[in-house]
Amino acid sequence: MAGPLDQRLAAVVGDRTAKLLDKQLDLRTVGDLLAHYPRRYVKRGELSRLDALPLETDVTIVAEVLRATSRGLRNRRGSMQEVLISDGTGTLSLVFFNQPFITDEKNANALVPGRRGLFSGKVKLYKGMRQLAHPQHQMFTEEGQEPPDPEKDPEGARRWEETPLPIYPATASLTTWKIEKAIELALGAITGIDDPMPLEVCRTAHLMGFEAALRRIHRPAHDGDWIQAKRTLRFHEAFLLQTALLQRRAVRAMFAATPRVPSPGGYLARFDAALPFELTDDQKAVGAEILGDLAGEVPMHRLLQGEVASGKTLVALRAMLVVAETGGQAALLAPTEVLAAQHLRSIAKILGPDLSAELMPTLVTGQMGVAARRKAALQIITGRAKIVVGTHALLSDSTEFEDLGLVVVDEQHRFGVEQREILRRKGSAPHTLVMTATPIPRTVAMTVFGDLETSTIRGLPAGRAPITSHVVPLAAKPRWLPNVWRRAGEEIEQGRQGYVICPAIGADDDEGDLLAVEDGAPPRATVAGVLADLRTQPALAGRRIEALTGRMSGEEKEAVMTAFADGRIDLLVATTVVEVGVDVANATFMVVLDADRFGVSQLHQLRGRVGRGGLPGLCLLVTHAEEGTPALERVEAVAATTDGFALAQTDLELRREGDVLGASQSGGRSQLKLLRVTRDGEIIEQARATAAALLAEDPALDAYSALRAAIERTSDEESRAFLDKN
Repeated sequence: MAGPLDQRLAAVVGDRTAKLLDKQLDLRTVGDLLAHYPRRYVKRGELSRLDALPLETDVTIVAEVLRATSRGLRNRRGSMQEVLISDGTGTLSLVFFNQPFITDEKNANALVPGRRGLFSGKVKLYKGMRQLAHPQHQMFTEEGQEPPDPEKDPEGARRWEETPLPIYPATASLTTWKIEKAIELALGAITGIDDPMPLEVCRTAHLMGFEAALRRIHRPAHDGDWIQAKRTLRFHEAFLLQTALLQRRAVRAMFAATPRVPSPGGYLARFDAALPFELTDDQKAVGAEILGDLAGEVPMHRLLQGEVASGKTLVALRAMLVVAETGGQAALLAPTEVLAAQHLRSIAKILGPDLSAELMPTLVTGQMGVAARRKAALQIITGRAKIVVGTHALLSDSTEFEDLGLVVVDEQHRFGVEQREILRRKGSAPHTLVMTATPIPRTVAMTVFGDLETSTIRGLPAGRAPITSHVVPLAAKPRWLPNVWRRAGEEIEQGRQGYVICPAIGADDDEGDLLAVEDGAPPRATVAGVLADLRTQPALAGRRIEALTGRMSGEEKEAVMTAFADGRIDLLVATTVVEVGVDVANATFMVVLDADRFGVSQLHQLRGRVGRGGLPGLCLLVTHAEEGTPALERVEAVAATTDGFALAQTDLELRREGDVLGASQSGGRSQLKLLRVTRDGEIIEQARATAAALLAEDPALDAYSALRAAIERTSDEESRAFLDKN
């Protein structure tokens, strides 16, 4: 049954505002709007630090007008209004065109010296001074906001200055004060809503009521109001998510998987006996965890995280052998043809001729010929192929299994939730193992929330050399690029090989251009242009330089990679087709152009292609990103550490957790409005324990209709379906 929070916004704030809120902020109901919480709070009596405002960033600040002038334009009709605002130490200029009323004292919202107000816009740098061009503004002396006379009402004047004002995430046409007015209307429409939190939970956790928390976070009388409200609403988020996750986990447990137990003298025992090296302690421990899962009747749902080249695939292969022993099949889903083919070769080699003949490792990719695809499909559907390795082609209707017992997803950040689910549906409650070196934010969130079991390989096998990473900031040091190529030439001179990574293959209009420009963004390096440019660089004269991209045919890619592995290519100019799985021991250096265009996981994976043969690795991250921008901070974070787990946390902080119950991989739309996995672990654990105790007594929440309705509101039908798949 729909409640006050389910009301459509048009009925509360009007059609025009509702359309803006929907289009620009994806807010459709009263509940959506009231969950659009303030980003921060300011006070009328406090001025913002103007000298610390980041460039190219949208800000909302409190400042005082120092000077306001209006003058005619020299070379054309019209006028320009220039306003100087201050925080008492620094200044910021505002510029308007053809708005003379801006400085007219008769206008209640005029920019008059001595007045204070809120100013919203993007910070630019003009002639060495920070500036807001055509900012939105609202003065505190606007009608209805006049401050009390401090002589007649000193207490009232003090409260007026110190009352926290909410600053909302906003857009150019939906300013924070417009959102504030819409929220005022929404708050008037929710009187007497049912509290989704059971009363005993509120008492135990010392929480305020839900409606009171909503009112105080949006309309605090003092700082204590919004601080207490945030704590309550954080716990609400954690509790609702934990209750939903635990309910769905109980449903998943109802679908029994086939127990897979290794036998003496079976595939796994034969494989382990023939290994020419000793497993690391981490590999042994993780292997034992996975074998324990496979032996149970509840489908395994485990994340295997480990540094690049830590031996994750070897651990996964041992699990595949256990499944094969019991008559089942295992499918390894890889993101690229290059990686899938390399996985197949590596698996066949490490299995040896006898086990390979019995298990028949089979490759399935989109670029295989019709005859080869049919042959592979027949081997898979009859069950002869016990180990199947493939790309997205595994997801097609033409690939069917006799008994799919284990799904292994390599580099899970490259696949969406829906893609992984398609493969799982090809079996009857198969076990699932996803592998990664840097978990995506959504995966980190799922592990913290307890819905994904985690195994970790921290140690590296013997022989891995350290990798040194450096940022090359071309925005500040544009002349450093030739030094990059000289450094590459020095490595090649010592008999080593390397990669140059570009974010694009080639400009559509001219494949010979070194750089392609799009939408006024910094130039983008292309494989076609960089390849042509490098062949003219004096530092690389006479070197064998070739390209590798996803547009090439399977045979072309295989020929290039074979030549590179054999040492017949010195420098490989490529896209992210080499991001994972490419293993050339003599490759010691990598140059990533436009590094700010790649994600943290991508950069870490790319860097892992070098230093694999015992020789020290070098990674140069070249970027046009400006100092102080999030893009440069992301690149610098990667350069600062080779610890994939630390980078996963950085990625989580930068991109947010994603839609924990739904399909979104990261960032943007997140169901977690106030809760942060990196900060609120204690709240999440407390909420999980509370939810578990409640569900133990009432699994269907029959006695808690408001809680059940809140969970359904938080996780719509699509999200609940995705939760089942995860």
